Amino acid sequence: MYEPLFLYLHGFLSSPLSRKAQQTISYWEQKGFKKSIKAPRLCQGPADSIDQLKAILRTYRRENIALIGSSLGGYYAAYLSEHYNVPAVLINPVVRPFEQWENYIGTHKNYYSDDMYTVTERHIEELRSIYVKDISHPDKIMVLVQTGDQVLDYRITEQKYLKARCIIREGGSHSYENYVSELPMIFDFLLSRIY
Repeated sequence: MYEPLFLYLHGFLSSPLSRKAQQTISYWEQKGFKKSIKAPRLCQGPADSIDQLKAILRTYRRENIALIGSSLGGYYAAYLSEHYNVPAVLINPVVRPFEQWENYIGTHKNYYSDDMYTVTERHIEELRSIYVKDISHPDKIMVLVQTGDQVLDYRITEQKYLKARCIIREGGSHSYENYVSELPMIFDFLLSRIY
């Protein structure tokens, strides 16, 4: 049997130190998958992040890979899920970030470190280049959104992932409140699709 890989992808200006990332890692460790859960610190640009993630994924068998992505990490996870035909759980995912990123052009500080992140026009085009118009395997996608997301309109996400398993929770926020209570369902969904 091959070692599985559960890859947690953080969002824009976030990191593997975020609450969701740490809760995910902790839950996987409790379930006996300490070696299998990874939460890499993503590169600055979308193309560099995707290259970084593809390099990680190439070292595993596709049948043993599962993804979890939050916000922009959800956008990356949707692309990688489609590209590699692997299961993914998307948490308040960005659907079409290239339409909103002009508002973010400039330099921003990471929420968890003193690192600075500069958004450029090139990044917008990189995001556009990995857009997945139609999901080929909706049975491999689960989406969790909260209606109180102050950054993204959950209805756009719901429409995009209409054929996937889409769970809408009332209230909440973009950071996805009470995420820890969703971890058993996330774990079971992903595990059932790689074993």
